[in-house]
Amino acid sequence: MDGFKRRLRDSVQLRLSVVLSLAIFLVALLSGAFAFIRALDEAHEMQDETLRQVALLFDRQQMTLRYRMGEPIAGDDEESRVIVQYLADSSKATGDDDTSMPLPFPPTLADGLATLNVVGEQFRVLVRTTAGGERIVVAQEMDLRDKEARESAWRSLLPFLILFPVLLLVVGDLVRKLFRPIAVLSAEIDQRDQQALHAIDEHHLPTEVRPFVVAINRLLERVARGMEVQRRFIADAAHELRSPMTALSLQAERLASTQMSVAARECLVPLAQGIERSRKLIEQLLALAAAQSSVPRVQASVSVHEVFRRVLEDLLPLAEHKDIDIGVESTRDVQVMINDMDLFILVRNLLDNAIRFTPPGGRIDLAVQAGLEGVTLEVKDSGPGISVEEQALVFDPFYRSLGTGETGSGLGLSIVAAIAERSGATVELGFADEATRSGLRVSVSLRLSTA
Repeated sequence: MDGFKRRLRDSVQLRLSVVLSLAIFLVALLSGAFAFIRALDEAHEMQDETLRQVALLFDRQQMTLRYRMGEPIAGDDEESRVIVQYLADSSKATGDDDTSMPLPFPPTLADGLATLNVVGEQFRVLVRTTAGGERIVVAQEMDLRDKEARESAWRSLLPFLILFPVLLLVVGDLVRKLFRPIAVLSAEIDQRDQQALHAIDEHHLPTEVRPFVVAINRLLERVARGMEVQRRFIADAAHELRSPMTALSLQAERLASTQMSVAARECLVPLAQGIERSRKLIEQLLALAAAQSSVPRVQASVSVHEVFRRVLEDLLPLAEHKDIDIGVESTRDVQVMINDMDLFILVRNLLDNAIRFTPPGGRIDLAVQAGLEGVTLEVKDSGPGISVEEQALVFDPFYRSLGTGETGSGLGLSIVAAIAERSGATVELGFADEATRSGLRVSVSLRLSTA
């Protein structure tokens, strides 16, 4: 009960449905009670009119009465029969129940309708004086009259009993349909990715909801502007830092080629490594800012093997330095629909991560497979892999797995996720070897080119 009260308090749709249902129930109850009482009265009036018609027929036909003694007539229903007798014959009544005729009606009854208790039974009685001056009594038992009147009244309530549940169903369905645009809007917003901050179309929404959606659109616009300012700041800062860091890197290389003492060279090595790490961080910040940019990228049909070749030309020296074997498993080339630079940066970051985390003498495999629903690009390495608990965290910027012994900025997979999101691709992580739960397998699902 508490759960229903909480839902009733929190849900406008449920509250509206309950209020409308209660209103319909109260109106139906009052209308049904009025119709029942009215139908009961009309049934009694029709029964009284039957008594009048019998009395008029007796007077018009100038009938005479003779009381039948002995066995009852076949088909005669004692409860439903209409009794006609002379009022003066009431004094001749001999029985103490309503089976004998005549009945002991009071001889002082006035003309008109009355309800009397005669021999222990309630009777509806009409007394009439005929044209010949005789007073007659037309009577019928009240039990049967009331039973027939109630049945007639209940039959008049049958449309209400049918209409009430139907009306409740119609109201419930109508309320659901009225709130359906809000549910559709909620599902649409919930399915958006984190970078989709474009305005919500409010023209198809009800007038009562439209101001709320307009306010959300204004908020989305402010958030988009704020995020764009932040991205522009990161990109501008990284761009401004790139030239000085490049100059420092060149100066360090020149300094390393000069004659210096052993102590000075020992100090120069960590300095050069720090400069190189900073330069690489700046490059990745620029790549992340470009991947998260809201500026649309031109997509075209791109050869995956051609991108593999360009990435291997850049990173093969790093792999050779660690004696890592890199191979492309698939021999068949596949065309995918994506921006060429986006795919290059995506594959480069995946391969760069694989080289850095694969131990010397390890192996990295690149593969691409075309299916009916799209293209799957895979990068597998023989490194330590990523635990299931960390697989959802490694896409966060600056997150680095502990215990690997490798240094990095933690932006590689963040760039991959950003490019996949803006390109409509999906990225999944797993183990290269499921049996030993070692190695990392990154699968990227892309759209197949129709060109």
